[in-house]
Amino acid sequence: MTKNINSNITIVRIYLTEGEAQLKTLIKRLRDWEKLRGLTVFRGITGFGESGVIHGAEIVDLSLNLPVVVEFFDDPEKIGEIWNHLQEIIKPGHMVRWNAEINS
Repeated sequence: MTKNINSNITIVRIYLTEGEAQLKTLIKRLRDWEKLRGLTVFRGITGFGESGVIHGAEIVDLSLNLPVVVEFFDDPEKIGEIWNHLQEIIKPGHMVRWNAEINS
């Protein structure tokens, strides 16, 4: 029997830097405390933020300062609660959310 899930979801995207210790803590929190369905971390090849410093990967560069994006989704109500919790730990301007539909 296939579980019918709500087709309305909210997606969250968080922008961080790979070298930040915050990334591992965030993933653990979202898995263990918030009980998310799942999440994906994308590693960027180039990016810059408010400092204007360009962080990029060259063939010989093994930098741990590359941009990363943490993306996840869940029911809007659950994401609303998580959003409020994360407001305390994510730097302003580094987290976005939007509504979407999922195939069900």
